[in-house]
Amino acid sequence: MSDPLSKRRLKLWIRLLGVTRAAEGQLREFLRVRHDTTLPRFDVMAALYRRREGVTMSELSRMLLVSNGNATAVVDRLEKDGLARRTPSETDRRTVFVSLTPEGLAAFESFAADHEAEVNRIFAGLTEQDIDLLTEILKRMGGPK
Repeated sequence: MSDPLSKRRLKLWIRLLGVTRAAEGQLREFLRVRHDTTLPRFDVMAALYRRREGVTMSELSRMLLVSNGNATAVVDRLEKDGLARRTPSETDRRTVFVSLTPEGLAAFESFAADHEAEVNRIFAGLTEQDIDLLTEILKRMGGPK
């Protein structure tokens, strides 16, 4: 016997994907138009902002759930633009730490404030109760806390 909620759960999954993709698309376009940057670049800068002391490329890749190659390409561009720097480890010459420069920190703070305002705009139709309910449901499903 099949689960009577199976089709509804499938429709819910499709709706969740649709909402996520639409919001991500709006954020990508917003970052491109407003800050001439990309979502992957924003994500790398956010990770480096959270870890001011710097991280290895492997740590950065793990934090972002992307390949080393993808992270390296973004870091290369940030370094070229003066927003990030690579610093060799003093104890292991094979290890390189990546961190934001002061210019990168300032740029990210500007991006982050605008990003938060844009996310707020995208989800402005949700009430406080809606947010609490959705958050509780997503937590029960095992989403990020």
